[in-house]
Amino acid sequence: MKTITIEGQLRTDFGKKATRQLRSQELVPAVIYGGAKEINFSAPAKAFKPLVYTGEFQLAEIKLDGKAYRCVLKDLQFDKVTDELIHLDLLELVEDKKVIATLPLKFVGTSVGVKAGGKLITKMKALKVKTLPKYLKENIEVDITTLELNANIRVQDVKAENMEVMNSPRIPVASVVMTRQLKQEEAAAAKEDKKK
Repeated sequence: MKTITIEGQLRTDFGKKATRQLRSQELVPAVIYGGAKEINFSAPAKAFKPLVYTGEFQLAEIKLDGKAYRCVLKDLQFDKVTDELIHLDLLELVEDKKVIATLPLKFVGTSVGVKAGGKLITKMKALKVKTLPKYLKENIEVDITTLELNANIRVQDVKAENMEVMNSPRIPVASVVMTRQLKQEEAAAAKEDKKK
């Protein structure tokens, strides 16, 4: 799995003044939760970019004072006016402790409904799962080969091994709908049948 390495410095000063000082140096304050103790640190804003501005699920290896922490992104805060990244929360991965992560869906195969002239509509881009760190992966594959015209694949149909899916099971993930052209062809065929 893709891992982004970020080198940072532990924070010793806290409060608004210290935080403003960090941001003026283009550093972003961040916190690592989930391990033995909470770790406050800062790192250059540009170091976080590959982790923040992507649709991919990836790990972050945070290096602080000679120690490395394997983490996943938990939460972000952006400035309401400038839209700059102003704070990050990371979750440290502990081998025997389950984590909640949002994994992107990857649709594989060609649907029979699409081959019949329908259009694939993806309704969800990711699923929220609870799992052990060793089972985390870049995406969850969803096979759409058997998806027929006017049919849905729901959350409950997605196979996510060793993961507890947190989304509601009845929500559609993808569906194949009739295109306007196909509807017109069917209507024309129906008219022809009536004439006979």
